[in-house]
Amino acid sequence: MITDPIADYLTRIRNAIKANHRVVEIPASNVKKGITKILFDKGYILNYKFEDEKMPKTIKIALKYHPVTKLPAINDIKRISRPGLRRYANSKELPRVLNGLGIAIVSTSKGLITDKEARKLNVGGEIICYVS
Repeated sequence: MITDPIADYLTRIRNAIKANHRVVEIPASNVKKGITKILFDKGYILNYKFEDEKMPKTIKIALKYHPVTKLPAINDIKRISRPGLRRYANSKELPRVLNGLGIAIVSTSKGLITDKEARKLNVGGEIICYVS
């Protein structure tokens, strides 16, 4: 029994990057699918595949590395809001990760979006994680 599945998701990605793995397989949920889509759209992962036909449902994520230096695209991925201490911010208080070079993933009434999109839409919400 996992008490914080999103923290488990982020930890699996972090550990796979440290071990220089190309692909990581993670149990699926709708929130994890949303985070994966954002990471792909912003260029932090190479590709992903949702395997919904078999049980248990999984997400396969192909991690992205620089072709010459072999450095990962994700330098740091950190859980912010956790079950014991939820972190919320309105649109004016949303944090800037690395002065705008990274992203914060925010759960809003409009769904899972980045901090920049939340500022444009003028919505706040729960800060899920920072990615840089």
